Amino acid sequence: MKKYQIYEKMPAQINHAVSKAPTDVAEIAKDMGFEELYIYKTSNKYDFKSKLKRQFTYFKDWRSAYKSIENNSVLLLQHPFRTRQLGREKYLKKLKEKKSVKIISLIHDVEELRQSLFNDYYKEEFESMLNLADVIIVHNDSMLDFFVKKGFDKNKLVNLNIFDYLRKDYQPAVPEYSENITIAGNLDVKKATYLKDLNTIQNNFILYGPNYSLHDYKNCKYHGIVPTSEMPNKLKSGWGLIWDGTRVDTCNGPTGNYLQYNNPHKLSLYLSSNLPVIIWDKAAEARFVRDNKVGITVSSLRDISDKFNNIDELKYEEYAENAKKIGEKLSSGFYTKRALEKALIDVLN
Repeated sequence: MKKYQIYEKMPAQINHAVSKAPTDVAEIAKDMGFEELYIYKTSNKYDFKSKLKRQFTYFKDWRSAYKSIENNSVLLLQHPFRTRQLGREKYLKKLKEKKSVKIISLIHDVEELRQSLFNDYYKEEFESMLNLADVIIVHNDSMLDFFVKKGFDKNKLVNLNIFDYLRKDYQPAVPEYSENITIAGNLDVKKATYLKDLNTIQNNFILYGPNYSLHDYKNCKYHGIVPTSEMPNKLKSGWGLIWDGTRVDTCNGPTGNYLQYNNPHKLSLYLSSNLPVIIWDKAAEARFVRDNKVGITVSSLRDISDKFNNIDELKYEEYAENAKKIGEKLSSGFYTKRALEKALIDVLN
């Protein structure tokens, strides 16, 4: 049985968290024998000539992929596809109908759950995936339940548990005990509005990422923009925070509520650095954090100080040792490999 994967190539592969997750999945799948078939996006320009060229290239690439894929093989797709692509649905349908190809779809985002980008295109893309996929790899049990409610066969859903974070430079060093809390990501207070109230929290924060504006906050120290590949080497002590929305006393709004369903890649970043984490107690991944004893859960950022009162250096080291066990797995692609192996079994049954 031949295995293939569709891999989208962008005009410039930017080194940030948005692109690392699908790139890591593609690399892990390639190591497992999934041959890469490329779909090229020729440019990000939106004048008529550029759009015409882009769609012509999409059609040509999908037609080429169709011709390359052998009968009775398996094809891995990563969803959602972010743009309309001429030929995509046509040739995926032909692969199933004419070549008896089985499709595994791995989910990165569900825009209906995230809401901020949800529109008619993403609704159509999602429905197309449900119709074409034979097995779907979802983030966690909460997202799995959502797909079951959408009518997808529970026996054809695979739980990823957490996104891997490949690191060739992984070191099994335990971080130093500290009560400093790291926040890595987009620091735009218009996007993550809760950030503007960090000065009302007793704890100290270290922040990495673009759009920083909290220069007057005495409990916040900004350490600049660091490439994704280098970020884990900066995280040597303290805790990593997974939080989103408009408030410090709960996670709310589209991005905050989305934590109830998704696997934040930020969690993978912290744990791949062996860093214990702090996560909203209603987040889907709060269960993963509790079960693996890699950090603490809180309902409000105001609760962190009380939690820290019960965590001495010895307890911190216990969390860090557990984080290290997970970090070793994340850096080698353990969870993606396991999910793909199960998907391959399910797709043939």
